[in-house]
Amino acid sequence: MAGPGERQYGSGSIRYACVTGWGLEMPTHIMTNSEIEASLQLEENWIYPRTGIHQRRIAAPDQTATDLGAAAAQKALDVAGISAQDVDLVIVATSTPEFIFPSTASLIQNRLGVTETGAVDVSAACSGFVYALDLATSQIRIGNANTALVIGTETMSRLMNWHDRKTCVLFGDGAGAIVLQGTDTPCGIMSSILRSEGGGWEKLVVPTVGSLNSFLRDDAYEMHRMYMDGRAVKEFAIDAIVKGIGRAADKAGLTVDDLDWIIPHQANQRILEAAADLLNYPMDRVYSNLDHYGNTSAASIPIALAEAADAGCFRPGDTLGLIGFGGGLTWGAAIVEWTGSGTTRP
Repeated sequence: MAGPGERQYGSGSIRYACVTGWGLEMPTHIMTNSEIEASLQLEENWIYPRTGIHQRRIAAPDQTATDLGAAAAQKALDVAGISAQDVDLVIVATSTPEFIFPSTASLIQNRLGVTETGAVDVSAACSGFVYALDLATSQIRIGNANTALVIGTETMSRLMNWHDRKTCVLFGDGAGAIVLQGTDTPCGIMSSILRSEGGGWEKLVVPTVGSLNSFLRDDAYEMHRMYMDGRAVKEFAIDAIVKGIGRAADKAGLTVDDLDWIIPHQANQRILEAAADLLNYPMDRVYSNLDHYGNTSAASIPIALAEAADAGCFRPGDTLGLIGFGGGLTWGAAIVEWTGSGTTRP
């Protein structure tokens, strides 16, 4: 544990992973609440009071998670001021890959022209980006990589049953990416915690190839469509934010009050407000872009990071708490010291 006024990074490691680049890529097509409300025959202004969402982005028919992720990754490389050939590792968090295999990470690696490097997907639903961040950080800390691309990219609209108001009103498409680079100077990822509560797997699920026959025999379920127990997921999510942020801050030798910003998975504004209230943390320091992007699953945290960084919200030395939560049921939290490295985006 760090002493008074000192920051602790990991467990005695002398290699640190700092965020030096960031980028996001969003589809151009905007789907408004009024379109969905009309389609589902909901009353006007039904969606926003329940979710905090006004609109979301929807990928074009020929636009994939690879397309979005590669574009976000290239922007992150540009901000970091490095080329694709400087990358040692590509990790992609996604629930909407183009293929079971090859991985989306391999496709993005090829698209960017990255060679002689590892590439792998992480499947942890909306927690996926924090899981990917933890994996990349670990590889940098032990010297297996020096520069890693960590990407969250989703086309969640492809999983929607557009007649199910419990899910289709929430989700959108998009991608965010960061560059992590190794350094001997303490900075960057200060701590991380990953957890799963697998007993809740049925609460948020997408049946696909290999699903249990007994599960798919139920007429209520359809292959490649999302099903969610909204009440159970909401309760889990609020608890996950409170536990995750608190434990990750403690592991870094900090308290929640020491955090300059909390960057949560963008699930539902009411979840974020309830968690902030329980943490006694000011809502104006909980970054939210739900109103214009909706829930982009594993892409939501890197999208929020990149958007906030571009807007000048973070100062060098600011401490950020990242928290993801979702299917599994999983959650993951990380504490990050922002360095402000990288060039100014054109």
